[in-house]
Parts: sequence; C-alpha cells; structure tokens
Amino acid sequence: MGFSARLRPASMLRHDRRMERAIDLDEAVREVERRRSRWAGAGLTVGPVTWRDGAQKWPQRLEPDRAVVVHPDSLGVVLTGPAGASLSVVLFRGGWADVDYLADTDDAGTLPGSGIDSAAAFGDRLDGYVVRVFGACASVPD
Repeated sequence: MGFSARLRPASMLRHDRRMERAIDLDEAVREVERRRSRWAGAGLTVGPVTWRDGAQKWPQRLEPDRAVVVHPDSLGVVLTGPAGASLSVVLFRGGWADVDYLADTDDAGTLPGSGIDSAAAFGDRLDGYVVRVFGACASVPD
C-alpha cells in the first residue's frame, strides 16, 4: 500500500481543537503595539504586524492590513537589531507561537512557544524573547 492510499479524505479527519480560539489576536496585537516604541527606543527595528486569514485557501497570504482578514488565525512580527540579530514571532490563535531567532552567528534557533493562554501572557513572552535575543537594554518598561 503506497503512502497516498493511507491518506484519509478530509471528511474523515477529526476536528483539531488546538486551532480553536484560545487567544483573541486583536488583544494580542495590542501587546505588540504597546512595546513598539520601547523597542524602537532600544535601537530595534520593528516590522509591521502581519495577519493570516484562516478562511483563505492555501497558500494563505500574510496581510499587513487587519481589515482585510476575516478569520485571523495568526499574527506575526519581526524585530531586528544590531549586528544582524533578529527575532520572528508568529502567534497562533490556538495558544502557541513559532519563535525563531538569530542572536549572533553562534546563537540561533527556536524558543519555546507553547501554553500561551492570554494576550497578557503573550506580552510577557514577548518581553522574555526580546531580552533573550537582544539583551536587557530592550526590556526597559514603558
């Protein structure tokens, strides 16, 4: 039996509860925006927030305009800093984030992103990610 013969039709797949809405992404984006000026003041470049619409067909485009996204299932932001350091965070409405970073040529990878249960918890994680990648100078409170 070949690989394709073992695939189930979409009608037989179970509903994936992990993608149910655990986090209001519109609240979560406010956590990013609250920190934007602090990060910029620390010398970081903060890219635009991008949104992915879960109702769109694959491949889903990343949209910088929230108004065109009907059913947001993720938001993302990229921060860059001195010496090419970068941090990419994509938060999914199911309560986890994909977090990739490059602090320097010998320090790059992914950071834990599971178990995020609120917009406030996402904000706390953002603070930790930024300190981990860019150092304490980027963590000065508003």
